[in-house]
Amino acid sequence: MIMTYASRRGLALALLAATQFVLVLDASIVGVAMPSIGADLAFAPDDLSWVANAYTLTFGGLLLLGGRAADLVGRRRMFMLGMALFAAASLAGGLATGAGMLVAARAAQGVGAALVSPAALSLVMTVFPAGPERNKAMGVFGAVAGAGGAAGSILGGMLTQWLGWQATLWVNVPLGLAAIALAPRLLPEASDRTARGFDLPGALTATGGLALLVYTLVEADDAGWTSPRTLGLGALAVALIGLFFLIEARAAHPLVPLKIFRLPVLRGSDLVALLTLMAMAPLFFYLTFYMQQVLHFGPVRAGMAQLPLALAIAVTAGAAGTLIARWGLRAAMATGLAVTAAGLAWFSRMSADGGFLTDVLGPTLVIGIGAGLAFVTTTVGATSAARPEQAGLASGLFNTAQQVGGSIGLAAVVAIATARTTGTLADGERVAAVALTDGYRAGMLTAAAVALAASLLTAVLLPRRAADAAPIPEPMTDSGSEPIADAVAK
Repeated sequence: MIMTYASRRGLALALLAATQFVLVLDASIVGVAMPSIGADLAFAPDDLSWVANAYTLTFGGLLLLGGRAADLVGRRRMFMLGMALFAAASLAGGLATGAGMLVAARAAQGVGAALVSPAALSLVMTVFPAGPERNKAMGVFGAVAGAGGAAGSILGGMLTQWLGWQATLWVNVPLGLAAIALAPRLLPEASDRTARGFDLPGALTATGGLALLVYTLVEADDAGWTSPRTLGLGALAVALIGLFFLIEARAAHPLVPLKIFRLPVLRGSDLVALLTLMAMAPLFFYLTFYMQQVLHFGPVRAGMAQLPLALAIAVTAGAAGTLIARWGLRAAMATGLAVTAAGLAWFSRMSADGGFLTDVLGPTLVIGIGAGLAFVTTTVGATSAARPEQAGLASGLFNTAQQVGGSIGLAAVVAIATARTTGTLADGERVAAVALTDGYRAGMLTAAAVALAASLLTAVLLPRRAADAAPIPEPMTDSGSEPIADAVAK
């Protein structure tokens, strides 16, 4: 059967969105399986968190390098290489017979995800021209991918309860193999043909600095925010990132050409994306804890209770392209974040003797409506301003901003919530539930303040006509080899 250009683009979008769904899903799917993993593999209590942290560390540390590598080596090629590594690591993780083997497999999964994620987003930019058509594609991409965060708890609970924790990893294998098989037929190859050389010093300092920053953040709550260990590692991370910028300013062929930050839409959208994930990452964390530890939901029930949130994100993200065309990028972004802030503030009123209908359903629907719009608008803003040959770099910068923002937000809110809980905790199960809820409420109120600040900052960071500030590349030809033409918006 001959595949039309339109149908091929639709199938390409479906493949890329489904892949991003799996990557986002994998960050949370093992969460509900932690007790089973700890028991089966004899994890020390303090080490169990590294099942999640190993993935976060390598994913966050390598996103920038993965994005630029997609431009230099080829986006489809990097997509397939990353998926192969991701699938192989998932298989190895499910076969793990000890704690060290599982942590290593999760770290390898993160490396694969860091190669795939910016390549997938840049391929969406390659296939669809800037403007309403790409905005609609980004809406679909964001709808499917955004639902992955909430779906992780649902699928993780079901697989763990019915098939065992290994299934939370093995589910990635057939999906990864299918993506590798379909990629040559559906995805165009594209790269930066003007690139010359590889900036090894920049790659080493960027990867080392970002990985160390993420590590410092995930360990800060246990080590103490003002401990010599945290302060020392944090200072070293900042020094490496600073050295990276010095190297880039002098490099003949920089990993990240610093002039890309002169684009106000890209720069502003990346910063807003960082703040958005600072607000949203704690929600996904504490929503599950509130339902399991305070409302006493089982893993499957707690996962299913997040379905309205996932659906709200998906529906609003799907409509985001239309809203951007009607309101403009800046107004749509600010509105989405303001609605998110309102939902988080509502959720901060949760009670220890509450229930799903009274304390969870309404706030999560509001949050989902706002977050779906915020996710898509920041994605569009962060990627639309880049030239076609820098699509991977723009995607890597955006994904890095999200990952760093999520790590900062979760670490900070956990510290705030823990301090509040510790301050009110007393003996007795009933009082403990109240103390936990007090901590969760403080955390969600902090997240609401961050989302509101992000909404207000859009007026400062983004130009009034944000959509007009970006170059508009034409789509690839049906063969995927060359752009049809290049145009520049006014």
